[in-house]
Amino acid sequence: MPSATVGVLGGGQLGRMLALAGAPLGVACIGLEPAPDPPMAVAAEVLRAPYDDPGALAELADRCDVVTIEVEHVPVDALAWLADRVPVRPSPAVVAVTQDRWPEKQAFRRLGIDTAPFARPEDLSGGFGTGTIVKRRTGGFDGRGQVRLAADAGAARLAEVVAELGGGCVVEGVVPFERELSVVAARGVDGNVACYPLVENRHRDGILRETLAPAPEAGSAPTGPGRELVVGAFDMVTRFMHDLDHVGVLALELFEVGGRLLANEVAPRVHNSGHWTIEGAVTSQFEQHLRAVLGWPLGDPSSAGAAAMVNLIGTEPDPAAVLAVPGAHLHRYGKAPRPGRKLGHVTVVARDEPERDARLARVGALIAVSAST
Repeated sequence: MPSATVGVLGGGQLGRMLALAGAPLGVACIGLEPAPDPPMAVAAEVLRAPYDDPGALAELADRCDVVTIEVEHVPVDALAWLADRVPVRPSPAVVAVTQDRWPEKQAFRRLGIDTAPFARPEDLSGGFGTGTIVKRRTGGFDGRGQVRLAADAGAARLAEVVAELGGGCVVEGVVPFERELSVVAARGVDGNVACYPLVENRHRDGILRETLAPAPEAGSAPTGPGRELVVGAFDMVTRFMHDLDHVGVLALELFEVGGRLLANEVAPRVHNSGHWTIEGAVTSQFEQHLRAVLGWPLGDPSSAGAAAMVNLIGTEPDPAAVLAVPGAHLHRYGKAPRPGRKLGHVTVVARDEPERDARLARVGALIAVSAST
Protein backbone atom coordinates (compact mmCIF):
# COMPACT_ATOMS: atom_id res chain seq x y z
CA MET A 1 0.00 0.00 0.00
CA PRO A 2 1.32 3.48 -0.79
CA SER A 3 2.13 5.73 2.14
CA ALA A 4 0.51 8.62 0.27
CA THR A 5 -1.19 9.30 -3.05
CA VAL A 6 -0.53 12.51 -5.00
CA GLY A 7 -2.78 13.68 -7.82
CA VAL A 8 -1.03 15.50 -10.65
CA LEU A 9 -2.74 17.73 -13.20
CA GLY A 10 -0.70 17.01 -16.29
CA GLY A 11 0.78 13.78 -17.59
CA GLY A 12 3.94 14.79 -19.42
CA GLN A 13 7.56 14.03 -18.69
CA LEU A 14 7.50 16.09 -15.50
CA GLY A 15 4.68 13.94 -14.17
CA ARG A 16 6.59 10.86 -15.22
CA MET A 17 9.66 11.94 -13.26
CA LEU A 18 7.52 12.87 -10.24
CA ALA A 19 6.05 9.37 -10.25
CA LEU A 20 9.48 7.77 -10.58
CA ALA A 21 10.75 9.84 -7.65
CA GLY A 22 7.75 8.86 -5.56
CA ALA A 23 8.14 5.11 -5.97
CA PRO A 24 11.08 4.66 -3.52
CA LEU A 25 9.17 6.73 -0.95
CA GLY A 26 6.04 4.63 -1.26
CA VAL A 27 4.24 7.58 -2.85
CA ALA A 28 1.83 6.77 -5.67
CA CYS A 29 0.95 9.39 -8.27
CA ILE A 30 -2.24 9.63 -10.32
CA GLY A 31 -2.15 11.91 -13.34
CA LEU A 32 -4.96 13.73 -15.12
CA GLU A 33 -4.15 14.38 -18.77
CA PRO A 34 -6.31 14.92 -21.87
CA ALA A 35 -3.61 14.11 -24.45
CA PRO A 36 -3.21 10.53 -25.75
CA ASP A 37 -0.15 8.42 -24.84
CA PRO A 38 1.14 10.67 -22.03
CA PRO A 39 4.75 10.02 -20.95
CA MET A 40 3.63 9.68 -17.33
CA ALA A 41 1.62 6.55 -18.11
CA VAL A 42 4.67 4.25 -18.00
CA ALA A 43 5.25 5.18 -14.35
CA ALA A 44 1.79 5.88 -12.93
CA GLU A 45 -1.92 5.62 -13.48
CA VAL A 46 -3.24 8.42 -15.69
CA LEU A 47 -6.89 9.43 -15.96
CA ARG A 48 -7.51 10.37 -19.60
CA ALA A 49 -9.86 13.35 -19.46
CA PRO A 50 -9.88 17.15 -19.78
CA TYR A 51 -8.47 19.04 -16.81
CA ASP A 52 -11.95 20.31 -15.92
CA ASP A 53 -13.78 16.99 -16.32
CA PRO A 54 -16.11 16.71 -13.29
CA GLY A 55 -15.84 12.94 -12.97
CA ALA A 56 -12.05 12.88 -13.19
CA LEU A 57 -11.71 15.74 -10.69
CA ALA A 58 -14.04 13.97 -8.28
CA GLU A 59 -11.95 10.80 -8.57
CA LEU A 60 -8.76 12.71 -7.80
CA ALA A 61 -10.38 14.36 -4.80
CA ASP A 62 -11.60 11.00 -3.52
CA ARG A 63 -8.39 9.02 -4.04
CA CYS A 64 -5.59 11.51 -3.34
CA ASP A 65 -4.08 12.96 -0.18
CA VAL A 66 -2.97 16.08 -2.04
CA VAL A 67 -3.16 17.40 -5.60
CA THR A 68 -0.38 19.25 -7.44
CA ILE A 69 0.49 20.30 -11.00
CA GLU A 70 3.20 19.54 -13.51
CA VAL A 71 2.03 22.29 -15.87
CA GLU A 72 0.67 25.66 -14.77
CA HIS A 73 -1.62 26.18 -17.75
CA VAL A 74 -4.59 24.39 -16.22
CA PRO A 75 -8.02 25.81 -15.36
CA VAL A 76 -7.84 27.67 -12.06
CA ASP A 77 -11.54 26.95 -11.51
CA ALA A 78 -10.78 23.22 -11.58
CA LEU A 79 -8.04 23.69 -8.97
CA ALA A 80 -10.40 25.77 -6.83
CA TRP A 81 -13.04 23.01 -6.97
CA LEU A 82 -10.43 20.49 -5.87
CA ALA A 83 -9.15 22.80 -3.12
CA ASP A 84 -12.57 22.71 -1.44
CA ARG A 85 -12.18 18.93 -1.07
CA VAL A 86 -8.45 18.10 -0.85
CA PRO A 87 -5.24 20.12 -0.28
CA VAL A 88 -3.99 21.64 -3.56
CA ARG A 89 -0.33 22.68 -3.61
CA PRO A 90 0.56 25.10 -5.08
CA SER A 91 -2.75 26.81 -4.38
CA PRO A 92 -5.13 28.03 -7.10
CA ALA A 93 -4.17 31.60 -6.17
CA VAL A 94 -0.49 30.92 -6.86
CA VAL A 95 -1.28 29.27 -10.20
CA ALA A 96 -3.54 32.18 -11.19
CA VAL A 97 -0.66 34.63 -10.73
CA THR A 98 2.08 32.56 -12.33
CA GLN A 99 0.15 31.37 -15.38
CA ASP A 100 -0.50 34.97 -16.46
CA ARG A 101 2.52 37.16 -17.23
CA TRP A 102 0.79 40.41 -16.29
CA PRO A 103 -0.04 39.68 -12.62
CA GLU A 104 3.30 37.88 -12.35
CA LYS A 105 5.15 41.02 -13.47
CA GLN A 106 3.02 43.09 -11.12
CA ALA A 107 4.02 40.80 -8.24
CA PHE A 108 7.69 41.34 -9.08
CA ARG A 109 7.16 45.10 -9.07
CA ARG A 110 5.26 45.05 -5.78
CA LEU A 111 8.04 43.03 -4.13
CA GLY A 112 10.78 45.34 -5.43
CA ILE A 113 12.24 42.63 -7.67
CA ASP A 114 13.92 44.15 -10.72
CA THR A 115 12.72 43.20 -14.21
CA ALA A 116 13.12 44.38 -17.77
CA PRO A 117 10.75 47.28 -18.54
CA PHE A 118 7.22 46.06 -19.24
CA ALA A 119 3.77 47.42 -19.98
CA ARG A 120 0.41 46.51 -21.43
CA PRO A 121 0.08 47.20 -25.19
CA GLU A 122 -2.67 49.74 -24.60
CA ASP A 123 -0.35 51.78 -22.39
CA LEU A 124 2.28 52.25 -25.13
CA SER A 125 2.39 54.36 -28.26
CA GLY A 126 4.98 52.02 -29.76
CA GLY A 127 7.74 49.64 -28.75
CA PHE A 128 10.65 50.18 -26.40
CA GLY A 129 13.69 51.95 -27.81
CA THR A 130 16.02 49.02 -27.07
CA GLY A 131 13.80 46.56 -28.91
CA THR A 132 10.54 44.97 -27.91
CA ILE A 133 9.19 41.49 -27.22
CA VAL A 134 5.45 40.98 -27.33
CA LYS A 135 4.30 37.93 -25.39
CA ARG A 136 0.95 36.30 -24.88
CA ARG A 137 0.01 36.63 -21.24
CA THR A 138 -0.93 32.96 -20.98
CA GLY A 139 -0.01 29.69 -22.66
CA GLY A 140 3.36 30.49 -24.21
CA PHE A 141 6.43 28.33 -23.64
CA ASP A 142 9.70 27.39 -25.38
CA GLY A 143 9.64 30.63 -27.36
CA ARG A 144 6.09 30.14 -28.61
CA GLY A 145 3.50 32.86 -28.28
CA GLN A 146 5.95 35.73 -28.58
CA VAL A 147 7.25 38.04 -31.28
CA ARG A 148 10.31 40.30 -31.23
CA LEU A 149 10.04 43.78 -32.74
CA ALA A 150 12.74 46.15 -33.91
CA ALA A 151 13.68 49.14 -31.78
CA ASP A 152 11.91 51.54 -34.14
CA ALA A 153 8.63 49.60 -34.28
CA GLY A 154 5.68 51.96 -34.07
CA ALA A 155 2.17 51.73 -32.71
CA ALA A 156 0.74 50.21 -35.89
CA ARG A 157 3.21 47.32 -35.92
CA LEU A 158 2.70 46.72 -32.21
CA ALA A 159 -1.08 46.55 -32.66
CA GLU A 160 -0.64 44.20 -35.61
CA VAL A 161 1.47 41.76 -33.58
CA VAL A 162 -0.91 41.87 -30.61
CA ALA A 163 -3.75 40.96 -32.97
CA GLU A 164 -1.68 38.13 -34.49
CA LEU A 165 -1.07 36.70 -31.02
CA GLY A 166 -4.75 36.85 -30.21
CA GLY A 167 -4.76 39.75 -27.77
CA GLY A 168 -4.09 39.51 -24.06
CA CYS A 169 -0.39 40.39 -24.30
CA VAL A 170 2.37 41.96 -22.24
CA VAL A 171 5.11 44.01 -23.86
CA GLU A 172 8.70 43.84 -22.59
CA GLY A 173 11.78 45.84 -23.43
CA VAL A 174 14.83 43.95 -24.68
CA VAL A 175 17.72 44.03 -22.19
CA PRO A 176 21.39 43.42 -23.11
CA PHE A 177 21.88 40.47 -20.80
CA GLU A 178 25.16 38.59 -20.53
CA ARG A 179 23.54 35.24 -19.75
CA GLU A 180 20.37 33.55 -18.59
CA LEU A 181 20.27 32.04 -15.12
CA SER A 182 17.69 30.33 -12.94
CA VAL A 183 17.22 29.15 -9.41
CA VAL A 184 15.03 26.22 -8.45
CA ALA A 185 13.78 26.30 -4.87
CA ALA A 186 11.20 24.59 -2.70
CA ARG A 187 9.02 25.81 0.13
CA GLY A 188 7.36 23.49 2.61
CA VAL A 189 3.99 23.70 4.32
CA ASP A 190 5.85 24.98 7.40
CA GLY A 191 7.46 27.83 5.42
CA ASN A 192 10.95 26.33 5.32
CA VAL A 193 12.82 27.03 2.07
CA ALA A 194 15.54 25.05 0.31
CA CYS A 195 17.35 26.56 -2.70
CA TYR A 196 19.33 24.61 -5.27
CA PRO A 197 22.53 26.14 -6.67
CA LEU A 198 22.15 28.97 -9.16
CA VAL A 199 22.50 27.58 -12.70
CA GLU A 200 23.28 28.95 -16.14
CA ASN A 201 20.88 28.18 -18.99
CA ARG A 202 21.73 28.21 -22.67
CA HIS A 203 18.88 28.57 -25.16
CA ARG A 204 18.58 28.31 -28.91
CA ASP A 205 15.42 29.10 -30.90
CA GLY A 206 13.66 29.86 -27.63
CA ILE A 207 14.25 26.33 -26.28
CA LEU A 208 16.50 25.44 -23.36
CA ARG A 209 19.43 23.40 -24.66
CA GLU A 210 21.88 23.15 -21.74
CA THR A 211 22.00 23.87 -18.02
CA LEU A 212 25.28 24.17 -16.09
CA ALA A 213 25.17 23.57 -12.34
CA PRO A 214 26.47 25.50 -10.60
CA ALA A 215 26.58 28.47 -12.94
CA PRO A 216 30.19 29.35 -13.80
CA GLU A 217 31.54 32.10 -11.54
CA ALA A 218 28.50 31.74 -9.26
CA GLY A 219 29.35 28.80 -7.04
CA SER A 220 27.83 28.08 -3.67
CA ALA A 221 30.93 28.91 -1.56
CA PRO A 222 30.40 31.54 1.19
CA THR A 223 32.75 33.96 -0.58
CA GLY A 224 34.20 34.39 -4.05
CA PRO A 225 33.31 35.70 -7.51
CA GLY A 226 29.62 35.72 -8.26
CA ARG A 227 28.54 35.09 -4.66
CA GLU A 228 26.39 38.22 -4.74
CA LEU A 229 24.45 36.71 -7.65
CA VAL A 230 23.68 33.62 -5.59
CA VAL A 231 22.60 35.65 -2.58
CA GLY A 232 20.44 37.88 -4.76
CA ALA A 233 18.77 34.98 -6.56
CA PHE A 234 18.03 33.16 -3.30
CA ASP A 235 16.56 36.34 -1.81
CA MET A 236 14.32 36.97 -4.82
CA VAL A 237 12.91 33.47 -5.05
CA THR A 238 12.41 33.24 -1.28
CA ARG A 239 10.55 36.55 -1.12
CA PHE A 240 8.34 35.54 -4.02
CA MET A 241 7.43 32.18 -2.49
CA HIS A 242 6.75 33.62 0.97
CA ASP A 243 4.61 36.43 -0.44
CA LEU A 244 2.36 34.06 -2.40
CA ASP A 245 2.47 31.34 0.31
CA HIS A 246 3.69 28.96 -2.36
CA VAL A 247 4.17 25.29 -1.40
CA GLY A 248 6.26 23.00 -3.59
CA VAL A 249 9.09 23.51 -6.05
CA LEU A 250 9.28 26.77 -7.99
CA ALA A 251 11.75 28.01 -10.62
CA LEU A 252 12.69 31.65 -11.12
CA GLU A 253 14.24 32.50 -14.49
CA LEU A 254 16.69 35.41 -14.49
CA PHE A 255 18.81 37.64 -16.71
CA GLU A 256 22.27 38.77 -15.63
CA VAL A 257 22.82 42.34 -16.79
CA GLY A 258 26.01 44.11 -15.74
CA GLY A 259 26.29 42.16 -12.51
CA ARG A 260 22.59 42.69 -11.68
CA LEU A 261 19.80 40.15 -11.75
CA LEU A 262 16.50 40.83 -13.52
CA ALA A 263 13.56 38.48 -12.99
CA ASN A 264 12.12 37.10 -16.22
CA GLU A 265 9.37 34.66 -15.25
CA VAL A 266 8.34 32.01 -12.75
CA ALA A 267 7.24 28.39 -13.09
CA PRO A 268 5.40 27.15 -9.96
CA ARG A 269 6.46 23.54 -10.47
CA VAL A 270 9.41 21.29 -11.21
CA HIS A 271 11.39 22.80 -14.05
CA ASN A 272 13.54 21.81 -17.01
CA SER A 273 16.53 23.69 -15.56
CA GLY A 274 16.31 21.48 -12.47
CA HIS A 275 16.55 18.12 -14.24
CA TRP A 276 20.26 17.92 -13.39
CA THR A 277 19.26 17.39 -9.75
CA ILE A 278 18.18 13.79 -10.41
CA GLU A 279 21.79 12.60 -10.37
CA GLY A 280 23.58 15.84 -9.50
CA ALA A 281 22.04 16.83 -6.16
CA VAL A 282 21.54 15.13 -2.83
CA THR A 283 17.76 15.42 -3.26
CA SER A 284 16.22 15.70 -6.72
CA GLN A 285 13.73 18.45 -7.46
CA PHE A 286 11.10 15.76 -8.05
CA GLU A 287 11.51 14.12 -4.66
CA GLN A 288 11.70 17.61 -3.14
CA HIS A 289 8.38 18.62 -4.66
CA LEU A 290 6.66 15.50 -3.32
CA ARG A 291 8.15 16.10 0.11
CA ALA A 292 6.94 19.70 0.09
CA VAL A 293 3.36 19.13 -1.06
CA LEU A 294 2.92 16.21 1.36
CA GLY A 295 4.12 18.31 4.28
CA TRP A 296 7.23 16.18 4.79
CA PRO A 297 10.67 17.62 5.69
CA LEU A 298 12.57 19.11 2.77
CA GLY A 299 15.71 17.33 1.60
CA ASP A 300 19.24 18.62 1.14
CA PRO A 301 19.45 20.62 -2.14
CA SER A 302 23.25 20.65 -2.27
CA SER A 303 25.00 19.63 -5.47
CA ALA A 304 27.35 16.66 -5.44
CA GLY A 305 30.27 18.09 -7.43
CA ALA A 306 29.47 19.67 -10.79
CA ALA A 307 26.63 18.72 -13.14
CA ALA A 308 25.00 19.64 -16.41
CA MET A 309 21.83 18.84 -18.30
CA VAL A 310 21.40 18.79 -22.06
CA ASN A 311 17.99 18.45 -23.69
CA LEU A 312 17.40 16.07 -26.56
CA ILE A 313 15.43 18.13 -29.08
CA GLY A 314 13.84 16.57 -32.15
CA THR A 315 16.18 13.58 -32.37
CA GLU A 316 17.86 11.17 -29.96
CA PRO A 317 21.49 10.03 -30.04
CA ASP A 318 22.51 6.39 -29.84
CA PRO A 319 21.78 5.33 -26.22
CA ALA A 320 24.84 3.07 -25.98
CA ALA A 321 27.12 5.87 -27.13
CA VAL A 322 25.71 8.27 -24.54
CA LEU A 323 26.07 5.73 -21.74
CA ALA A 324 29.71 5.14 -22.72
CA VAL A 325 30.47 8.70 -21.58
CA PRO A 326 31.58 8.62 -17.90
CA GLY A 327 29.07 10.33 -15.62
CA ALA A 328 26.35 10.49 -18.30
CA HIS A 329 22.78 9.49 -17.42
CA LEU A 330 20.16 9.13 -20.15
CA HIS A 331 16.47 9.97 -19.64
CA ARG A 332 14.12 9.20 -22.52
CA TYR A 333 10.50 10.36 -22.37
CA GLY A 334 8.96 7.87 -24.79
CA LYS A 335 7.85 10.55 -27.26
CA ALA A 336 7.74 10.25 -31.04
CA PRO A 337 10.44 12.39 -32.72
CA ARG A 338 9.32 15.75 -34.04
CA PRO A 339 11.24 18.95 -34.80
CA GLY A 340 11.49 21.16 -31.75
CA ARG A 341 10.10 18.50 -29.40
CA LYS A 342 11.80 17.61 -26.11
CA LEU A 343 12.35 13.86 -26.38
CA GLY A 344 14.55 13.43 -23.32
CA HIS A 345 17.61 14.74 -21.58
CA VAL A 346 21.08 13.68 -20.51
CA THR A 347 22.49 14.55 -17.11
CA VAL A 348 26.27 14.73 -16.78
CA VAL A 349 27.92 14.61 -13.36
CA ALA A 350 31.59 15.07 -12.51
CA ARG A 351 33.97 15.94 -9.68
CA ASP A 352 34.55 19.49 -10.89
CA GLU A 353 33.61 21.95 -13.62
CA PRO A 354 36.46 21.17 -16.08
CA GLU A 355 35.66 17.45 -15.98
CA ARG A 356 31.96 18.22 -16.37
CA ASP A 357 32.55 20.46 -19.35
CA ALA A 358 34.69 17.82 -21.07
CA ARG A 359 32.03 15.17 -20.59
CA LEU A 360 29.30 17.55 -21.72
CA ALA A 361 31.25 18.24 -24.92
CA ARG A 362 31.33 14.52 -25.68
CA VAL A 363 27.59 14.25 -25.20
CA GLY A 364 27.07 17.34 -27.34
CA ALA A 365 29.05 15.79 -30.18
CA LEU A 366 26.83 12.69 -30.07
CA ILE A 367 23.72 14.86 -30.20
CA ALA A 368 25.11 16.76 -33.18
CA VAL A 369 25.67 13.49 -35.03
CA SER A 370 22.09 12.37 -34.37
CA ALA A 371 20.73 15.72 -35.59
CA SER A 372 22.67 15.48 -38.84
CA THR A 373 21.49 12.00 -39.81
